[in-house]
Amino acid sequence: MSSSGLIRVVSLLIFTSITFLVPQMEGQIAITPSSVTFGNVLVGNSQTQAVSISNVGSSNVSVSQVNVNGTGYATSGVSLPYTLSPGQSMYVNVSFAPLTTGTDAGSVAVSASMSSGRGPKKSRYSGTVTSASAVLSGTGITTTGQLAASPTSLSFGNILPGSSQTLMETLTNTGNASVTISGTSVSSSAFTVGGLSLPVTLAAGQSLTFSVVFSPTASGSVSGTLAIFSNASDAQLNTALAGTGATVGQLTLTPTALNFGNVTDGSSAALSGTLTASGSSVTVSSATSTSAEFVVGGLSFPTTLSPGRSVAFTVTFLPQVSGTASASLSFASNAGNSPMMALSGSGVAPVPHSVNLSWAASSTTGVVGYNVYRGSVSGGPYAQVSSNDAGLTYTDSGVSAGQTYYYVVTAVDSTGTESTYSNQAQAVVPAP
Repeated sequence: MSSSGLIRVVSLLIFTSITFLVPQMEGQIAITPSSVTFGNVLVGNSQTQAVSISNVGSSNVSVSQVNVNGTGYATSGVSLPYTLSPGQSMYVNVSFAPLTTGTDAGSVAVSASMSSGRGPKKSRYSGTVTSASAVLSGTGITTTGQLAASPTSLSFGNILPGSSQTLMETLTNTGNASVTISGTSVSSSAFTVGGLSLPVTLAAGQSLTFSVVFSPTASGSVSGTLAIFSNASDAQLNTALAGTGATVGQLTLTPTALNFGNVTDGSSAALSGTLTASGSSVTVSSATSTSAEFVVGGLSFPTTLSPGRSVAFTVTFLPQVSGTASASLSFASNAGNSPMMALSGSGVAPVPHSVNLSWAASSTTGVVGYNVYRGSVSGGPYAQVSSNDAGLTYTDSGVSAGQTYYYVVTAVDSTGTESTYSNQAQAVVPAP
């Protein structure tokens, strides 16, 4: 045999040896999910979840055992042994039925063996065991109802005695069983509960809303507690209550009386007054005069005065007939007092006005009288108010108060012929 032939044989033997050293791949199993959480489960009840057992290898496997550990855990839904080919899955039900309250930990473990192999030495791999496990957890709880209040306290702020303020309160059953509310109690008579008809039952997760009213009878801080009685785990649920009876505001009128004196009938006169709040805010809603001859102005209603603030107003006297008039003025408000203002005045008849005119005698021969003319504009035109009066004076009683008049005079002879206008005279009639 040549040396080259020997090398070829050796190479062949080495190649053959390497081929026999490659092992056959085994079957392998996996559990999905690897962690199973049951959460809260009522004692006496159960919850079931499915887990998947899969053959993730390349050979058939035979699932021979499914074992579960931990208090309250069990498996169902599988008949063993069970053969899984590569890529095939089976499902097992795992249940949790807690016996007592508290958290329970457990596990589920699966064992399987290969049922066959390949190649001339397949018996070398038969019976090989593969296993997988998953972690189990759950918590046993008891049946209970639980009440929660929202808000947990009620603050009503400042409220005037005699008034009231309403706030709403909501109760929610946050437990896992029904709750029956049987009664309420409030530690202060300044607070009352409304809109709650008892007894009333709330299912798990259900809510109800009712009102709490604060009605102070005096000034000062008030606190109290609203107690809700039920068969919940906390048999008495307390809500803190607080409010303040505000100091009652006072209203002051300045001055306390207005006297308008004499006012001509048909005209008017106005005087002013002031409203001032003290102690607390005061809301003035209206003003009333007992006589239509006295009218209040300068205010818009309603108007609110903070403590120490003032607002001015006017009262107008409008006499319609002569004589003394009197009335009282009052303001409606939420003040603790009701001040009144006395009003008085006298209506007097208008004073008659006249203009007295006089002139010098004309030096022209034959003058037998004079004509008087009046105008409202300087320089005329003029209107005749007196005809052929032989005297040298004239009283004009047809004038009006507050007006200005302009007068001229002419001389008249026996034939009725008039002279030209005299110089112009002005008369200013005073107002009433």
